[in-house]
Amino acid sequence: MLTADPRDGAIGRRECDLLFGDFSNHRAILLAVSGGPDSTALMLLAARWRSGRKNPPGVIVATVDHRLRKESKAEAAAVARLARKLKIPHHTLSWRGAKPKRGLPEAAREARYALLLALAKKLKADALVTAHTQDDQAETILHRIGRGSGVTGLAGIRRVGKREGVTLLRPFLDVPKARLVASLRKEKVSYALDPTNADPRFLRPRLRALAPLLAKEGIDAARLSSLARRIARAEAAIEASVNRAHVNSALVCGEEKAEYDARVLFAFPEEIGLRLVGRAIDRVGHEGPAELGKLEALFAALGEARRTGNRLRRTLAGALLDLSDSRLAITAAPPRRAPKKRSKPRGTAR
Repeated sequence: MLTADPRDGAIGRRECDLLFGDFSNHRAILLAVSGGPDSTALMLLAARWRSGRKNPPGVIVATVDHRLRKESKAEAAAVARLARKLKIPHHTLSWRGAKPKRGLPEAAREARYALLLALAKKLKADALVTAHTQDDQAETILHRIGRGSGVTGLAGIRRVGKREGVTLLRPFLDVPKARLVASLRKEKVSYALDPTNADPRFLRPRLRALAPLLAKEGIDAARLSSLARRIARAEAAIEASVNRAHVNSALVCGEEKAEYDARVLFAFPEEIGLRLVGRAIDRVGHEGPAELGKLEALFAALGEARRTGNRLRRTLAGALLDLSDSRLAITAAPPRRAPKKRSKPRGTAR
C-alpha cells in the first residue's frame, strides 16, 4: 500500500516505479486520458516513469470526446497540448451518433471502451491503462452492494484484466484521488472538471455525496478498497475449488450439453455447486448470463428435489435443466414461442 508524502501527498519517482511496474511487460501502452485530474496525473506520472528507464515501452495517449458537453472539444485539445509537452503521441476519438436518453453513463462507458480498444489494436498497443482510483473502487463496491451483487461482483474493479485480447491495467486502484490532485498541484499542471461528476441525476455522484457521511462511521474508501482486495482473494480461492470440483463431478462438458453426477454435485458446499451449475447454464444457454438471484432460487429448488427424490425440469437463461435421481443434465432450452397476434374484430376503430 502506498503511503502519502508527509508534506503534500504528491507521488514521488520511486512510487512511480511501483505503480507502473506492469508497464514493462508490454511493448506499447495506451493511456486513456479525459483531461480530468485522475487521468491527467496518469499521463504526467507515466511520462516521468518512462523518462527514467532504459528501453521503456511505447506510450500513447487517447482522449474520447463523448460530444455530450460543449467544453469537451476544448478539454481534448488541452490534453493534446500537454501530451506534446511531455513528448507523447496523442489521439482524439469521438463518440458519434445519437445518444440514449436512459442509461447514458453506461452507454458512454461502453462506447469509450470500444473506441479505445479499437485504437489500441490499430496501433498494436497490447495494454490499455485507465486512471481508476481508490475512490472509484469504493464507489463501485457501494454500487454493487446496492445492486445485490455476489462475491464475484464485490471483488470490485481488478488491477489487471483482459478485454478483447487487450490487457487492462489500473495502477491507481490503491491510490486516493487526493494524492493525484496533490501531484498535479506540485507540478502546477491544470486539469478539467466535468460537472456531470457532481450531477445528482446519476448514481455515482450520489454515492460520492454520501462518502463523507460513511467515512464518519469508518466506512471510508480505504476500508472499502481493502474489502474488495480481500474478497478478490477469496474469489480466486473459490474459483480454484470450482475448477477441481468440475473435474470430480462432470460427466459431460460441451458447448451443447453439460451433465453432472447429482450425488457428487450436491455434496459440495453450496457455493461450489451453484457456480458449477451457473457456468454450465451460461455456456449452454442462449439467454445468459443467468441472474444470480434466479440462479440461487433454481439451485435451491434442485437441492430440495434431490433431497426428496423427485425429478425436476426447469429452464433458466435459455438452458433446460433436467434432474433425475443420479444426474443433472443441462441443455439448450427450446426457443420461446412468439406470442400470437390477435386479429382485430372487423368494424372496430383503431
